[in-house]
Amino acid sequence: MPGKFDHWSIVISRSIRRVAQGAVVTTLAVGAVGVSHFDKSVNLSVDGNTSSVHAFGGTVKDVLAKQDIRVGEHDVVVPSLNSPVQDGQKIVVRYGRKLTVTVDGKTREYWTTATTVASALQELGIRADSAKLSASRSQTLGRQGLALTVSTPKSVSVRVDGKNLATASTGTTVKDALNELRVKVDGDDRVSPGLAAPIRDGLKIAVQRVSTKNVNATQAIGFGTVRKSASTLYKGQTKTLKAGQEGTRVVTYRLVTVDGKTETKKALKSVVTEQPVARVIAIGTKAKPAPAPTSGGSSSGSGGAINLARADMWDRIAQCESTGNWSINTGNGYYGGLQFDLRTWLGAGGGDFASRPDLASRAEQITVANRVYAERGLSPWGCAHAA
Repeated sequence: MPGKFDHWSIVISRSIRRVAQGAVVTTLAVGAVGVSHFDKSVNLSVDGNTSSVHAFGGTVKDVLAKQDIRVGEHDVVVPSLNSPVQDGQKIVVRYGRKLTVTVDGKTREYWTTATTVASALQELGIRADSAKLSASRSQTLGRQGLALTVSTPKSVSVRVDGKNLATASTGTTVKDALNELRVKVDGDDRVSPGLAAPIRDGLKIAVQRVSTKNVNATQAIGFGTVRKSASTLYKGQTKTLKAGQEGTRVVTYRLVTVDGKTETKKALKSVVTEQPVARVIAIGTKAKPAPAPTSGGSSSGSGGAINLARADMWDRIAQCESTGNWSINTGNGYYGGLQFDLRTWLGAGGGDFASRPDLASRAEQITVANRVYAERGLSPWGCAHAA
């Protein structure tokens, strides 16, 4: 009997072992089915970069959290964060970028999910086909955003160097427009409006060329006259004892010209290079003797009467003959302002006034000249052309 009992014990033991093994297999199979049910394959695209990830969460939000992807109010997620996740599903995340755009001086802020400047302008509907941008159109927009300046073409005219220039400027300031036209200005030139002034459509710009330089000019210094009394000369008579001579000086001026025309001329300094020499003349103090009676046949026929007819003419001739020096006596045989020789002087009654022409006054010499003129005209004078 014992042997039989052992046999059934072995059978029962083996049966129990098979049942246990079956239970384990069943449990593993059920667990595998549960895992496969929660593990989902998802295609994730973040700003155009696509990757395949496994998701165990139930919503889009769970998937992004598992990938450590945080989104804000300006970011775009498709499908929405609370949408359930399906196996093989595609999730798209587009980050928002802040784009600050200043168009011709007016600034606005935008949020965009575009990743380049060109696509952002297109997305926002900002027309800038012929405009000048502060950044390249192909520049990538990072998540930190971008400040962009847009300058549209504006009609600008410039008056410079006697010419009128025109351009459709995409610059933002007057300086930009001048650079586009290759108009160079320096610190002295005047630009209206100023270089930093903003450009507007139809703006007119004026450029004046300003030049500042120092120039030297040589000037004459007039001489004075020293008068000395001379008892050897009759009253009314004068005699040059020493000829005067002009001096010279060099004056330095600061000259400012605007477009070639002098605007200001300011004297900076004056240096005397040659001192003037004063003229010294003798003034007669001797009383004149009473005029001697003339002979009946005298050619003067008018005694000592003064005759100042044609005085202006005789002054011009005297200026030519003796530089207007009525008391000149150079020792060449001709005397006085009109350069009489003694024969002519005495023959015309000059002795009525003085023994020589240079000792007679201007009025007396003119009186004698009128006597000669009445008989011979201007033929005795070499400077008759000065009349």
